[in-house]
Amino acid sequence: MSTTRKRKLCKKGFAIEDKDRQLVLDSPYPNESPQINLIESKGLDEQRQKLLVTYIRDKMGELAAEKHVKYIISVEKKKDSFESVVMEHLRINGAYWGLTTLDLLEKLHAVDVDEVVSWIISCQHESGGFGGNVGHDPHILYTLSAVQVLALFDKLAILDIEKVSNYVAGLQNEDGSFSGDEWGEVDTRFSYIAICCLSLLCHLDKINVEKAVKYIVSCKNLDGGFGSTPGGESHAGQIFCCVGALAITGSLHHVDKDLLGWWLCERQVKSGGLNGRPEKLPDVCYSWWVLSSLIIIDRVHWINKEKLVKFILDCQDTENGGISDRPDDAVDVYHTYFGVAGLSLLEYPGLKAIDPAYALPVDVVNRIFLLR
Repeated sequence: MSTTRKRKLCKKGFAIEDKDRQLVLDSPYPNESPQINLIESKGLDEQRQKLLVTYIRDKMGELAAEKHVKYIISVEKKKDSFESVVMEHLRINGAYWGLTTLDLLEKLHAVDVDEVVSWIISCQHESGGFGGNVGHDPHILYTLSAVQVLALFDKLAILDIEKVSNYVAGLQNEDGSFSGDEWGEVDTRFSYIAICCLSLLCHLDKINVEKAVKYIVSCKNLDGGFGSTPGGESHAGQIFCCVGALAITGSLHHVDKDLLGWWLCERQVKSGGLNGRPEKLPDVCYSWWVLSSLIIIDRVHWINKEKLVKFILDCQDTENGGISDRPDDAVDVYHTYFGVAGLSLLEYPGLKAIDPAYALPVDVVNRIFLLR
């Protein structure tokens, strides 16, 4: 991804009240009032940067970053814990969630790279696809997670890229849709996964992109959203998959950005959190599914970002680490990742930037595509 695209996708910042912004806004960016762009704020002098960071943390709360790092590492070490046991069949997804969180927190060095990479490769099948753990059947879901984890460590070169790409491409159906595995379940999640995976491997030419896009567009609804199949109910998770796939393929002209943006911004509830569809409870994971979609279509300024930051931070376990779906619920790696990723999209201080389409740190995505 180019620097220009990153700047465009992240161009809106936090609102700052008049009484608090004099030192900050007496800066090279006076026309940004009343919005401060945290990316551009790096051009401010050290005093103003510190003031901005202090303001945001005082206003919305502190991210317990070190506690979250310890929590993620502890989950991996406690292989007989309830959380580890129930995630055994999708451990490769859990690895992606946990390791990407560590990278966003700039703590990826806390894990043994060789050990992780060796285990990832042990999950691969002769077909080229990956299972959720050693001895489990291959699936497109786990294959993308494997590719993403290897991308984090800059280890994609150890793959037989042709073999993996052929596995993914072989799951495309005649109508352009994708099955998740040999058993044939079809879902727009799999369309996104195939397109994202092949793009990261620089092999999108292995599939019929035109048909893939046409199928995704056939899943668009009158409310501007997208479902899992044609006629399926609009859902924030499916919307991310469809919008993300359309963004990667350069096909966003098929999206009614205002109509979809309206549907997405209506997902914000009084607590500041976001839900996945009407009349549902807010959930931290939608801080990613909704927010990334809004950023891709350039409508993120339609929601209250300060309230969303506060909602995510309120879902932290500040004593033991981890983030839950809602305040005071049990934490897990899934919600910890999506909470931190959401804060990254919101440009919370101290976090690396994440790409809203590829769901990987921006520097990882740039490393892949700038070296093409």
